[in-house]
Amino acid sequence: MEKIEEKEKCYHVPVMLKESLEGLDIAPDGVYVDVTFGGGGHSKAILSKLTGGGHLYGFDQDADAEANIPNHSQFTFVRSNFRYLYNFMRYYGVEGEVDGLLADLGVSSHHFDVEERGFSFRFDGKLDMRMNTRSDKTAATIINTYSEEKLADIFYFYGELKVARRLAAQLVRTRAEKPVDTINLLLDVLKPFVGKDKEKKFLAQVFQALRIEVNDEMGALKDMLMQTLQVLKPGGRLVVITYHSLEDRLVKNFLKIGNFEGKSEQDFFGNRKTPFRLVNNKVIIPTDEELMRNPRSRSAKLRIAEKLFSEEK
Repeated sequence: MEKIEEKEKCYHVPVMLKESLEGLDIAPDGVYVDVTFGGGGHSKAILSKLTGGGHLYGFDQDADAEANIPNHSQFTFVRSNFRYLYNFMRYYGVEGEVDGLLADLGVSSHHFDVEERGFSFRFDGKLDMRMNTRSDKTAATIINTYSEEKLADIFYFYGELKVARRLAAQLVRTRAEKPVDTINLLLDVLKPFVGKDKEKKFLAQVFQALRIEVNDEMGALKDMLMQTLQVLKPGGRLVVITYHSLEDRLVKNFLKIGNFEGKSEQDFFGNRKTPFRLVNNKVIIPTDEELMRNPRSRSAKLRIAEKLFSEEK
């Protein structure tokens, strides 16, 4: 048992586990979806509360996650990007019948700690960053084939970097002489742009921008969130954990007003139209105790909403 727990901890420590379970308000015979299975920490906790006809569906596109699949009759693993949520829920005959859905966004500790996956600037290796290793697009593909303008946009919008244009121009000059296809080669290009006092933050922003583009994280998130309206039953809970401002802004707007642009619509009586009721008006963040135990949870934000009944919209 100790070895199993150690393996799970190494893969990914579930963030705000207690708060997530409370947010889902789990019914023992309910239908639930964990669209970010990963190390299985959240999923196994959900399963422990299910009895009788209860069932949990876990999504993950990463083959590495399959090693964590629990041998449980009430669990179904879906090897897929969560952007295909509705298709699979329809396939299993539970669209519109889901009692709760959990999305723990971001990257598992496993991905940061495995050198060959290329997610971390702590190791040298190929510039990969694919969540789905069956995909052809890698970070190296982006750096070496995208136009200067497109690279600048990626670093500006996904990395929120002020030096986005200068960085893109330098990458294009460098790749003209030699492909930038390893982490160390990329770090060499980044050196002139990095201030010693903010080195880690800058590198994290660059790697975040590339990772988001490689995996189309923003597009997939929008697709999944929109489909929750089709798969959740009225009164069903949506629990989302975000790790950076870009995804949190999308989630916040969607839960509050049902779109990603932040444009509020009103009905005939002046009431704001929204498909959800916010369960927590104030965002939930990790406790000091959790931050001590798991420093990687420091940027996490938890938001919970309940799908309204049609007559309440």
